[in-house]
Amino acid sequence: MHLLTLICGIVLLSKAHTLRCYECLPGASGTCQDKAIECPLPGQQCAALRLTSYAGGSKLAEVNTKSCALAQECVDGSINFGISKTVISSKCCNSELCNNQFAPVPSKSIPNGKKCFQCNGKDCTGTLNCEGTEDHCISAKVTTGGESITLKGCASKLVCSHESTTMAGAAGAELSCCQGNYCNSASSTSAGLLLLVAPLVSLVALS
Repeated sequence: MHLLTLICGIVLLSKAHTLRCYECLPGASGTCQDKAIECPLPGQQCAALRLTSYAGGSKLAEVNTKSCALAQECVDGSINFGISKTVISSKCCNSELCNNQFAPVPSKSIPNGKKCFQCNGKDCTGTLNCEGTEDHCISAKVTTGGESITLKGCASKLVCSHESTTMAGAAGAELSCCQGNYCNSASSTSAGLLLLVAPLVSLVALS
């Protein structure tokens, strides 16, 4: 009898640590419909994520999603290639169905004194002034139409240091980060990158 009570207690305890959150994954139309789900893992939070891409200072695309996420997946940051920029903003919470709103619109960032190389076509010797929380330099190589394109610029530490398997199966890119002014020359130190960014890099290269 005591064993049965213990087993029931463990099952109920495990259940109590699992949140119900809204899931909203955009379809082909770019919009999504909220659906209440139970998070698959204990310790996950309710999360809303906003990815905004800019080209030439104008908004190119914006994607809003909602789901369950671990605390380390709740990141804010940006990747800036000069001609284009992708900003990641997120909002996580720990109560039932608390992610009923989308992540906040990112605020306008200003130069922070850090400098990295940027590419203009095949010339990657230009200077880019990093903005906001961008404290790392980044190098990216994507292949489109059989041609390899190199992109260089600035990135936030949280984007560079955090790994996510959210879109591990998506189209990828060779990405590396380093710290220090102009460190993203021909040789850069590899670091983990938010895999969700990889298809956005491809989008930027194709635009």
